[in-house]
Amino acid sequence: MHDARALIDMGAEAVRRLARRGYTLDLAELESLHSRRNQNIRSADELRAESKRVASEVQQTARQGGDIGELKERARELKDRIREIEGGQEEIETQLRDLLLSIPNLPDDSAPDGDSEEHAVEIRRVGTPAAFPFAPKDHVDLGEATGILDFGRATKLSGPRFAVSRGAGAALERALATLFLDLHTRRHGYTEYAVPYLVTRRTMTGTGQLPKFEEDLFKTGVADRELFLIPTAEVPLTNLYADEIIPPAELPVAMTAHTPCFRSEAGSYGRDTRGLIRQHQFAKVEMVRIVDPETADAELEEMVGHAEACLQELGLAYRVIKLPAGDTGFSAQLTYDIEVWIPSQDTYREISSVSNFGTFQARRANIRTRGEDGKPKLAATLNGSGLPVGRTLAALLEQGQQEDGSIVLPEALFPYLGFRRIAADGKPEA
Repeated sequence: MHDARALIDMGAEAVRRLARRGYTLDLAELESLHSRRNQNIRSADELRAESKRVASEVQQTARQGGDIGELKERARELKDRIREIEGGQEEIETQLRDLLLSIPNLPDDSAPDGDSEEHAVEIRRVGTPAAFPFAPKDHVDLGEATGILDFGRATKLSGPRFAVSRGAGAALERALATLFLDLHTRRHGYTEYAVPYLVTRRTMTGTGQLPKFEEDLFKTGVADRELFLIPTAEVPLTNLYADEIIPPAELPVAMTAHTPCFRSEAGSYGRDTRGLIRQHQFAKVEMVRIVDPETADAELEEMVGHAEACLQELGLAYRVIKLPAGDTGFSAQLTYDIEVWIPSQDTYREISSVSNFGTFQARRANIRTRGEDGKPKLAATLNGSGLPVGRTLAALLEQGQQEDGSIVLPEALFPYLGFRRIAADGKPEA
Protein backbone atom coordinates (compact mmCIF):
# COMPACT_ATOMS: atom_id res chain seq x y z
CA MET A 1 0.00 0.00 0.00
CA HIS A 2 1.15 3.53 -0.69
CA ASP A 3 1.63 6.56 1.50
CA ALA A 4 -1.04 8.96 0.22
CA ARG A 5 1.10 12.01 1.00
CA ALA A 6 4.03 10.58 -0.96
CA LEU A 7 1.88 9.96 -4.05
CA ILE A 8 0.39 13.45 -3.85
CA ASP A 9 3.84 15.03 -3.49
CA MET A 10 5.06 13.05 -6.51
CA GLY A 11 2.06 14.29 -8.46
CA ALA A 12 2.58 13.95 -12.23
CA GLU A 13 5.57 11.65 -11.68
CA ALA A 14 3.37 9.12 -9.86
CA VAL A 15 0.77 9.38 -12.63
CA ARG A 16 3.48 8.80 -15.27
CA ARG A 17 5.02 5.80 -13.58
CA LEU A 18 1.68 4.09 -12.91
CA ALA A 19 0.58 4.76 -16.49
CA ARG A 20 3.53 2.61 -17.63
CA ARG A 21 1.78 -0.37 -16.11
CA GLY A 22 -1.64 0.60 -17.47
CA TYR A 23 -3.03 2.11 -14.27
CA THR A 24 -4.66 5.54 -14.31
CA LEU A 25 -4.14 7.32 -11.00
CA ASP A 26 -7.00 9.68 -10.13
CA LEU A 27 -4.82 12.20 -8.37
CA ALA A 28 -7.71 14.63 -7.81
CA GLU A 29 -9.75 11.98 -5.98
CA LEU A 30 -6.74 11.00 -3.87
CA GLU A 31 -6.03 14.63 -2.96
CA SER A 32 -9.71 15.25 -2.12
CA LEU A 33 -9.97 12.23 0.19
CA HIS A 34 -6.66 13.02 1.85
CA SER A 35 -7.63 16.67 2.37
CA ARG A 36 -11.09 15.80 3.75
CA ARG A 37 -9.52 13.25 6.09
CA ASN A 38 -7.03 15.78 7.46
CA GLN A 39 -9.69 18.49 7.78
CA ASN A 40 -11.95 16.16 9.72
CA ILE A 41 -9.09 15.23 12.04
CA ARG A 42 -8.37 18.91 12.71
CA SER A 43 -12.06 19.71 13.24
CA ALA A 44 -12.51 16.78 15.63
CA ASP A 45 -9.40 17.76 17.58
CA GLU A 46 -10.63 21.37 17.88
CA LEU A 47 -14.08 20.23 19.06
CA ARG A 48 -12.56 17.84 21.61
CA ALA A 49 -10.45 20.68 22.97
CA GLU A 50 -13.54 22.87 23.24
CA SER A 51 -15.52 20.03 24.82
CA LYS A 52 -12.80 19.62 27.43
CA ARG A 53 -12.86 23.35 28.13
CA VAL A 54 -16.67 23.40 28.47
CA ALA A 55 -16.58 20.40 30.80
CA SER A 56 -14.10 22.26 32.99
CA GLU A 57 -16.39 25.32 33.00
CA VAL A 58 -19.36 23.16 34.02
CA GLN A 59 -17.43 21.86 37.03
CA GLN A 60 -16.16 25.31 38.00
CA THR A 61 -19.58 27.00 37.63
CA ALA A 62 -21.28 24.23 39.60
CA ARG A 63 -18.79 24.64 42.45
CA GLN A 64 -19.57 28.39 42.50
CA GLY A 65 -23.31 27.70 42.57
CA GLY A 66 -23.92 29.21 39.12
CA ASP A 67 -26.41 28.15 36.43
CA ILE A 68 -24.89 25.36 34.32
CA GLY A 69 -27.90 24.74 32.04
CA GLU A 70 -26.54 26.48 28.97
CA LEU A 71 -23.06 25.03 29.50
CA LYS A 72 -24.44 21.45 29.71
CA GLU A 73 -26.45 22.02 26.55
CA ARG A 74 -23.31 23.25 24.81
CA ALA A 75 -21.44 20.17 26.06
CA ARG A 76 -24.14 17.88 24.58
CA GLU A 77 -24.00 19.74 21.26
CA LEU A 78 -20.23 19.34 21.12
CA LYS A 79 -20.41 15.61 21.85
CA ASP A 80 -23.06 15.14 19.14
CA ARG A 81 -20.93 17.05 16.67
CA ILE A 82 -17.83 15.04 17.55
CA ARG A 83 -19.74 11.76 17.02
CA GLU A 84 -21.00 13.05 13.67
CA ILE A 85 -17.50 13.98 12.51
CA GLU A 86 -16.06 10.68 13.76
CA GLY A 87 -18.72 8.79 11.79
CA GLY A 88 -17.85 10.73 8.65
CA GLN A 89 -14.17 10.27 9.38
CA GLU A 90 -14.56 6.49 9.47
CA GLU A 91 -16.24 6.56 6.05
CA ILE A 92 -13.51 8.77 4.57
CA GLU A 93 -10.77 6.59 6.09
CA THR A 94 -12.37 3.51 4.52
CA GLN A 95 -12.62 5.18 1.11
CA LEU A 96 -9.01 6.36 1.27
CA ARG A 97 -7.73 2.96 2.43
CA ASP A 98 -9.70 1.15 -0.30
CA LEU A 99 -8.28 3.50 -2.94
CA LEU A 100 -4.71 3.11 -1.69
CA LEU A 101 -5.05 -0.70 -1.52
CA SER A 102 -6.15 -0.73 -5.17
CA ILE A 103 -3.14 1.22 -6.48
CA PRO A 104 -0.33 -1.07 -7.71
CA ASN A 105 3.33 -0.56 -6.94
CA LEU A 106 5.27 2.02 -8.93
CA PRO A 107 7.33 0.18 -11.55
CA ASP A 108 11.06 0.70 -11.54
CA ASP A 109 12.30 2.93 -14.35
CA SER A 110 14.69 0.17 -15.43
CA ALA A 111 11.71 -2.02 -16.38
CA PRO A 112 11.18 -1.92 -20.16
CA ASP A 113 8.12 -0.26 -21.66
CA GLY A 114 5.27 -2.51 -22.80
CA ASP A 115 2.55 -4.71 -21.39
CA SER A 116 3.30 -8.26 -22.52
CA GLU A 117 6.11 -10.78 -22.76
CA GLU A 118 6.75 -9.58 -26.30
CA HIS A 119 8.20 -6.43 -24.74
CA ALA A 120 10.41 -8.27 -22.24
CA VAL A 121 14.16 -7.86 -22.54
CA GLU A 122 16.21 -11.04 -22.70
CA ILE A 123 19.16 -10.89 -20.29
CA ARG A 124 20.87 -14.22 -20.99
CA ARG A 125 20.46 -17.80 -22.15
CA VAL A 126 22.06 -20.72 -20.34
CA GLY A 127 22.42 -24.19 -21.83
CA THR A 128 21.61 -25.40 -25.32
CA PRO A 129 18.11 -26.75 -26.00
CA ALA A 130 18.38 -30.42 -26.90
CA ALA A 131 17.99 -31.37 -30.55
CA PHE A 132 16.05 -34.63 -30.84
CA PRO A 133 16.34 -37.02 -33.80
CA PHE A 134 12.63 -37.70 -33.30
CA ALA A 135 9.50 -35.68 -32.65
CA PRO A 136 9.60 -34.94 -28.90
CA LYS A 137 6.55 -35.81 -26.83
CA ASP A 138 5.04 -33.50 -24.26
CA HIS A 139 5.25 -34.29 -20.55
CA VAL A 140 1.62 -35.43 -20.41
CA ASP A 141 2.15 -38.15 -23.01
CA LEU A 142 5.47 -39.14 -21.42
CA GLY A 143 4.01 -39.22 -17.92
CA GLU A 144 0.95 -41.23 -18.89
CA ALA A 145 2.88 -43.63 -21.14
CA THR A 146 5.29 -44.45 -18.30
CA GLY A 147 2.48 -44.47 -15.73
CA ILE A 148 4.16 -41.91 -13.46
CA LEU A 149 1.46 -39.26 -14.03
CA ASP A 150 -2.30 -39.83 -13.96
CA PHE A 151 -4.47 -36.89 -14.97
CA GLY A 152 -7.62 -38.95 -15.52
CA ARG A 153 -7.85 -40.20 -11.94
CA ALA A 154 -6.98 -36.74 -10.65
CA THR A 155 -9.95 -35.34 -12.58
CA LYS A 156 -12.13 -38.07 -11.07
CA LEU A 157 -11.09 -36.93 -7.62
CA SER A 158 -11.13 -33.15 -7.97
CA GLY A 159 -12.07 -32.07 -11.48
CA PRO A 160 -9.78 -30.51 -14.10
CA ARG A 161 -6.38 -28.95 -13.43
CA PHE A 162 -5.19 -31.47 -10.88
CA ALA A 163 -2.61 -34.26 -11.21
CA VAL A 164 -1.69 -37.50 -9.48
CA SER A 165 1.93 -38.67 -9.53
CA ARG A 166 2.82 -42.30 -8.97
CA GLY A 167 5.87 -44.43 -8.27
CA ALA A 168 8.96 -42.87 -9.84
CA GLY A 169 6.92 -39.72 -10.53
CA ALA A 170 6.05 -39.21 -6.86
CA ALA A 171 9.65 -39.97 -5.88
CA LEU A 172 10.86 -37.45 -8.43
CA GLU A 173 8.62 -34.72 -6.99
CA ARG A 174 9.91 -35.43 -3.49
CA ALA A 175 13.52 -35.46 -4.70
CA LEU A 176 13.17 -32.14 -6.51
CA ALA A 177 11.74 -30.39 -3.46
CA THR A 178 14.49 -31.77 -1.23
CA LEU A 179 17.22 -30.81 -3.70
CA PHE A 180 15.92 -27.24 -3.93
CA LEU A 181 15.68 -26.90 -0.16
CA ASP A 182 19.17 -28.27 0.29
CA LEU A 183 20.56 -25.81 -2.26
CA HIS A 184 18.88 -22.83 -0.60
CA THR A 185 19.69 -23.78 2.99
CA ARG A 186 23.20 -25.22 2.57
CA ARG A 187 24.55 -23.12 -0.29
CA HIS A 188 22.48 -19.92 -0.37
CA GLY A 189 22.02 -19.20 3.33
CA TYR A 190 18.23 -19.45 3.68
CA THR A 191 16.47 -20.74 6.79
CA GLU A 192 13.84 -23.40 6.10
CA TYR A 193 10.35 -22.91 7.54
CA ALA A 194 7.22 -25.03 7.83
CA VAL A 195 4.26 -22.64 7.70
CA PRO A 196 0.44 -22.75 7.77
CA TYR A 197 -1.33 -23.29 4.47
CA LEU A 198 -4.42 -21.37 5.66
CA VAL A 199 -4.09 -17.68 6.49
CA THR A 200 -6.27 -14.71 7.40
CA ARG A 201 -7.55 -11.90 5.22
CA ARG A 202 -5.11 -9.51 6.89
CA THR A 203 -2.21 -11.79 6.02
CA MET A 204 -3.30 -11.96 2.38
CA THR A 205 -3.68 -8.18 2.31
CA GLY A 206 -0.18 -7.72 3.70
CA THR A 207 1.49 -9.13 0.59
CA GLY A 208 -0.97 -7.68 -1.92
CA GLN A 209 -3.12 -10.71 -2.81
CA LEU A 210 -6.14 -8.91 -1.36
CA PRO A 211 -8.26 -7.12 -2.26
CA LYS A 212 -7.03 -7.17 -5.88
CA PHE A 213 -6.94 -10.94 -6.51
CA GLU A 214 -9.74 -12.34 -4.36
CA GLU A 215 -11.30 -14.17 -7.32
CA ASP A 216 -8.04 -16.10 -7.80
CA LEU A 217 -8.02 -17.47 -4.26
CA PHE A 218 -9.57 -20.51 -2.65
CA LYS A 219 -11.39 -19.56 0.53
CA THR A 220 -12.81 -21.56 3.40
CA GLY A 221 -14.00 -21.03 6.93
CA VAL A 222 -15.77 -22.38 9.98
CA ALA A 223 -18.61 -20.39 11.58
CA ASP A 224 -17.51 -16.75 11.35
CA ARG A 225 -13.82 -17.57 10.88
CA GLU A 226 -12.59 -16.81 7.34
CA LEU A 227 -9.38 -18.35 6.00
CA PHE A 228 -7.65 -18.46 2.60
CA LEU A 229 -5.54 -21.25 1.13
CA ILE A 230 -2.13 -19.82 0.28
CA PRO A 231 -1.32 -19.21 -3.41
CA THR A 232 2.40 -19.24 -2.54
CA ALA A 233 4.58 -19.54 0.56
CA GLU A 234 5.51 -15.88 -0.01
CA VAL A 235 2.33 -14.98 1.88
CA PRO A 236 3.00 -16.65 5.26
CA LEU A 237 6.79 -16.23 5.08
CA THR A 238 6.69 -12.47 4.50
CA ASN A 239 3.99 -11.93 7.11
CA LEU A 240 5.97 -13.75 9.79
CA TYR A 241 7.48 -10.32 10.43
CA ALA A 242 4.27 -8.26 10.17
CA ASP A 243 4.09 -5.51 12.81
CA GLU A 244 7.71 -6.10 13.81
CA ILE A 245 10.90 -4.04 13.76
CA ILE A 246 13.84 -6.16 12.58
CA PRO A 247 17.23 -5.11 13.98
CA PRO A 248 19.55 -4.07 11.11
CA ALA A 249 22.13 -6.61 12.26
CA GLU A 250 19.63 -9.40 11.48
CA LEU A 251 19.21 -8.33 7.85
CA PRO A 252 18.91 -9.81 5.35
CA VAL A 253 16.26 -12.22 6.61
CA ALA A 254 16.35 -15.12 4.14
CA MET A 255 13.55 -17.71 4.33
CA THR A 256 12.51 -20.70 2.26
CA ALA A 257 9.64 -23.18 2.45
CA HIS A 258 8.18 -26.07 0.47
CA THR A 259 4.38 -25.83 0.41
CA PRO A 260 1.39 -26.67 -1.70
CA CYS A 261 -0.01 -23.64 -3.54
CA PHE A 262 -3.66 -23.15 -4.44
CA ARG A 263 -4.89 -20.91 -7.27
CA SER A 264 -8.24 -20.75 -8.98
CA GLU A 265 -6.61 -19.36 -12.14
CA ALA A 266 -9.69 -17.19 -12.73
CA GLY A 267 -9.67 -15.75 -16.22
CA SER A 268 -7.10 -18.24 -17.50
CA TYR A 269 -9.42 -21.00 -18.70
CA GLY A 270 -8.51 -22.14 -22.18
CA ARG A 271 -4.78 -21.56 -21.54
CA ASP A 272 -2.44 -24.40 -20.53
CA THR A 273 -5.33 -26.68 -19.69
CA ARG A 274 -3.20 -29.73 -20.46
CA GLY A 275 -0.61 -31.00 -18.04
CA LEU A 276 1.37 -29.48 -15.18
CA ILE A 277 1.91 -25.92 -16.40
CA ARG A 278 -1.18 -24.34 -14.83
CA GLN A 279 -2.77 -26.28 -11.97
CA HIS A 280 -5.20 -25.45 -9.16
CA GLN A 281 -2.85 -27.17 -6.71
CA PHE A 282 0.89 -27.48 -7.12
CA ALA A 283 3.98 -27.73 -4.94
CA LYS A 284 6.66 -25.05 -4.88
CA VAL A 285 9.80 -24.12 -3.00
CA GLU A 286 9.71 -20.38 -2.34
CA MET A 287 12.45 -17.91 -1.43
CA VAL A 288 11.71 -14.71 0.53
CA ARG A 289 14.15 -12.02 1.62
CA ILE A 290 13.55 -9.03 3.88
CA VAL A 291 16.28 -6.45 3.46
CA ASP A 292 17.28 -2.83 3.89
CA PRO A 293 15.81 -0.83 0.96
CA GLU A 294 19.32 0.42 0.13
CA THR A 295 20.50 -3.11 -0.71
CA ALA A 296 17.32 -4.38 -2.41
CA ASP A 297 18.58 -4.02 -6.00
CA ALA A 298 21.70 -6.08 -5.29
CA GLU A 299 19.66 -8.63 -3.33
CA LEU A 300 17.35 -9.06 -6.34
CA GLU A 301 20.27 -9.98 -8.60
CA GLU A 302 21.49 -12.45 -5.97
CA MET A 303 18.07 -14.08 -5.70
CA VAL A 304 17.88 -14.54 -9.47
CA GLY A 305 21.16 -16.42 -9.19
CA HIS A 306 19.72 -18.66 -6.48
CA ALA A 307 16.79 -19.65 -8.71
CA GLU A 308 19.13 -20.19 -11.67
CA ALA A 309 21.33 -22.46 -9.56
CA CYS A 310 18.46 -24.94 -9.27
CA LEU A 311 18.16 -25.19 -13.06
CA GLN A 312 21.93 -25.35 -13.52
CA GLU A 313 22.15 -28.19 -11.00
CA LEU A 314 19.62 -30.09 -13.11
CA GLY A 315 21.29 -29.24 -16.41
CA LEU A 316 18.12 -27.67 -17.83
CA ALA A 317 18.34 -25.11 -20.62
CA TYR A 318 16.73 -21.78 -19.71
CA ARG A 319 16.79 -18.03 -20.25
CA VAL A 320 16.36 -14.96 -18.02
CA ILE A 321 14.19 -12.00 -19.08
CA LYS A 322 13.31 -8.67 -17.50
CA LEU A 323 9.57 -8.06 -17.57
CA PRO A 324 8.15 -4.83 -18.97
CA ALA A 325 6.41 -2.40 -16.63
CA GLY A 326 2.93 -3.32 -17.89
CA ASP A 327 3.48 -7.05 -17.31
CA THR A 328 4.92 -6.71 -13.81
CA GLY A 329 2.85 -8.10 -10.93
CA PHE A 330 0.62 -5.84 -8.83
CA SER A 331 2.96 -5.65 -5.83
CA ALA A 332 6.30 -5.73 -7.66
CA GLN A 333 8.37 -2.83 -8.89
CA LEU A 334 10.80 -4.96 -10.90
CA THR A 335 10.63 -8.62 -11.95
CA TYR A 336 12.94 -11.08 -13.67
CA ASP A 337 11.33 -14.18 -15.15
CA ILE A 338 13.32 -17.36 -15.65
CA GLU A 339 11.98 -19.49 -18.48
CA VAL A 340 12.87 -23.14 -19.00
CA TRP A 341 13.01 -24.80 -22.41
CA ILE A 342 9.96 -26.98 -23.19
CA PRO A 343 10.84 -29.10 -26.27
CA SER A 344 7.27 -30.11 -27.17
CA GLN A 345 6.29 -26.43 -27.43
CA ASP A 346 9.59 -25.41 -29.02
CA THR A 347 9.80 -22.43 -26.70
CA TYR A 348 10.79 -21.21 -23.25
CA ARG A 349 8.11 -21.15 -20.56
CA GLU A 350 8.13 -19.36 -17.20
CA ILE A 351 9.38 -21.45 -14.30
CA SER A 352 10.30 -18.71 -11.82
CA SER A 353 9.54 -15.05 -11.18
CA VAL A 354 11.90 -13.16 -8.90
CA SER A 355 10.69 -9.73 -7.79
CA ASN A 356 11.73 -6.69 -5.80
CA PHE A 357 8.71 -5.17 -4.05
CA GLY A 358 10.59 -2.25 -2.53
CA THR A 359 8.71 -1.07 0.58
CA PHE A 360 5.26 -1.78 -0.94
CA GLN A 361 4.51 -5.00 0.97
CA ALA A 362 6.34 -3.82 4.08
CA ARG A 363 4.04 -0.79 4.34
CA ARG A 364 0.95 -3.00 4.04
CA ALA A 365 2.24 -5.54 6.58
CA ASN A 366 4.04 -2.96 8.77
CA ILE A 367 7.47 -4.60 8.53
CA ARG A 368 10.23 -2.25 9.63
CA THR A 369 13.90 -2.04 10.44
CA ARG A 370 15.97 0.88 11.71
CA GLY A 371 17.99 3.48 9.86
CA GLU A 372 21.47 4.72 10.77
CA ASP A 373 19.81 7.24 13.10
CA GLY A 374 18.13 4.40 14.99
CA LYS A 375 14.65 5.47 13.96
CA PRO A 376 12.20 2.90 12.53
CA LYS A 377 11.87 2.78 8.74
CA LEU A 378 10.16 0.45 6.30
CA ALA A 379 12.07 -2.62 5.17
CA ALA A 380 12.08 -3.95 1.61
CA THR A 381 10.83 -7.39 0.57
CA LEU A 382 11.74 -9.72 -2.28
CA ASN A 383 10.56 -13.15 -3.30
CA GLY A 384 11.09 -15.74 -5.99
CA SER A 385 10.24 -19.31 -6.95
CA GLY A 386 13.07 -21.65 -6.34
CA LEU A 387 11.45 -23.70 -7.95
CA PRO A 388 7.92 -25.01 -8.65
CA VAL A 389 8.04 -28.78 -8.55
CA GLY A 390 5.48 -29.54 -11.27
CA ARG A 391 6.88 -27.28 -13.97
CA THR A 392 10.39 -28.50 -13.21
CA LEU A 393 9.21 -32.10 -13.50
CA ALA A 394 7.60 -31.28 -16.86
CA ALA A 395 10.86 -29.79 -18.15
CA LEU A 396 12.89 -32.75 -16.86
CA LEU A 397 10.65 -35.28 -18.59
CA GLU A 398 10.69 -33.40 -21.86
CA GLN A 399 14.39 -32.47 -21.94
CA GLY A 400 15.44 -35.94 -20.74
CA GLN A 401 13.22 -38.05 -23.00
CA GLN A 402 14.71 -40.76 -25.19
CA GLU A 403 13.45 -42.24 -28.43
CA ASP A 404 12.60 -45.54 -26.71
CA GLY A 405 10.24 -43.75 -24.31
CA SER A 406 12.57 -43.77 -21.33
CA ILE A 407 13.68 -40.64 -19.46
CA VAL A 408 17.24 -39.89 -18.40
CA LEU A 409 17.46 -37.91 -15.17
CA PRO A 410 20.12 -35.46 -14.00
CA GLU A 411 23.01 -36.84 -11.97
CA ALA A 412 22.26 -34.32 -9.22
CA LEU A 413 19.06 -36.21 -8.37
CA PHE A 414 20.71 -39.63 -7.93
CA PRO A 415 21.52 -39.13 -4.20
CA TYR A 416 17.85 -38.36 -3.59
CA LEU A 417 16.35 -41.00 -5.89
CA GLY A 418 18.81 -43.88 -6.07
CA PHE A 419 18.16 -44.22 -9.82
CA ARG A 420 19.23 -42.32 -12.93
CA ARG A 421 16.61 -43.33 -15.44
CA ILE A 422 12.89 -44.03 -15.72
CA ALA A 423 12.22 -46.86 -18.14
CA ALA A 424 9.47 -46.73 -20.73
CA ASP A 425 7.31 -48.85 -18.40
CA GLY A 426 7.85 -46.41 -15.53
CA LYS A 427 10.26 -48.59 -13.53
CA PRO A 428 13.33 -46.92 -12.01
CA GLU A 429 16.66 -47.96 -13.50
CA ALA A 430 19.99 -47.38 -11.77
